[in-house]
Amino acid sequence: MIWNDEFETLPREAIESLQLKRLQQTVERVNATVPFYRESFRKAGITPGDIKTLADLQKLPFTLKQDMRDNYPYGLFAVPLEQIVRIHASSGTTGKPTVVGYTKRDIDTWAELMARSFVAAGAHKGDVIHNAYGYGLFTGGLGAHYGAEKLGASVIPMSGGNSKKQLMIMQDFGSTVLTCTPSYSLFLAEIAAEEGIDIRELKLKVGIFGAEPWSETMRREIEEKLNLKAIDIYGLSEILGPGVGIECIEAQNGLHIWEDHFIPEIINPDTGEVLAAGEKGELVITTITKEGIPLIRYRTRDITRLSKEPCICGRTHARLERLSGRSDDMLIIRGVNVFPSQIESVLFNIEGVEPHYQLIVERDGNLDTLEVQVEVNEQTFSDEIKVLQGLSSQIRKEIKDLLGVTCIVRLVEPKSITRSEGKAKRVIDNSQ
Repeated sequence: MIWNDEFETLPREAIESLQLKRLQQTVERVNATVPFYRESFRKAGITPGDIKTLADLQKLPFTLKQDMRDNYPYGLFAVPLEQIVRIHASSGTTGKPTVVGYTKRDIDTWAELMARSFVAAGAHKGDVIHNAYGYGLFTGGLGAHYGAEKLGASVIPMSGGNSKKQLMIMQDFGSTVLTCTPSYSLFLAEIAAEEGIDIRELKLKVGIFGAEPWSETMRREIEEKLNLKAIDIYGLSEILGPGVGIECIEAQNGLHIWEDHFIPEIINPDTGEVLAAGEKGELVITTITKEGIPLIRYRTRDITRLSKEPCICGRTHARLERLSGRSDDMLIIRGVNVFPSQIESVLFNIEGVEPHYQLIVERDGNLDTLEVQVEVNEQTFSDEIKVLQGLSSQIRKEIKDLLGVTCIVRLVEPKSITRSEGKAKRVIDNSQ
């Protein structure tokens, strides 16, 4: 099933023609209304009239998260504040948040793209959507909420927290679709087991999980523990919120990015060079329909690759490979690039450990060291010391074999790593 057949199945030539027209209009508009872009284009020696083909997008300068902070709060808005009907802000933990504003049309577009995304994930009008993303300045909760209403489904605005009540509501209200972070879904499964609830017997059929990188092994874990199809959704506050891209339930192989509203590029994160289709690098997105705060070549820091190969679902929009992490989350341990999701993929394939871990980076002299703290299950924790030592050695060896980095492995008792109702905190970096 496809929500908007007219746009979701456009031929490639039609997509690119629409993108060019909308890109030219966007560049004209930001040049006229946003002093930051007018000055940025001037420094780059570019005028809106220079954008004659999609390839000319590469001539335009990047927009960075720091640019948004430097123009805090409203410096990048392209319309007067009286036309802004909603303001969200990023959940950043350092410095000023990044602020985004939405016009009425932006909200309508967001709802449309989330409705598309829900249908791509296998949801329909008769579903009961249990929305456990956080409401508030974070875009996740309200983004999913408006999309569910646009679809015509019944939405339960649970927000995060109060996990026992979440389970009760899912049982009593017959929830069929769960939206939350992937790590929180596993936490719900854990709480259900403690409460004597068989979460696999709920009516849940689909889980739509995003807001943090997660691995294929974590997907299998979630699907097994919750007895549902686990679908990856992508978005970021600066670009829109959730609904920038999503996997289709037919393939579960790459996230369709809605190219009638966004132009994706993949660049070398070190040089800024645009990479060919299929090469892995940093995702850059240009918005081409946003009114409140259009962004030109925004560097997302997310690491992925882009494919324009046809999909079995019939949608023609390009697909993003599952994100392997963020360039700013990447750890460099003695010259080796390490993403948390790579270590996660090792841990989730080892019997006896739980899907909860943290990576601790310390500085020893001039070198960084990595400690992997991972919970073991009750049975393993009560085993003899030599069994635990053997498990620790196995984890250390498998990480070394996969990544080429030597780490310290510390097995910790069940439920000792702090749980999160939002994005899981995987890395504690004490090396600075």
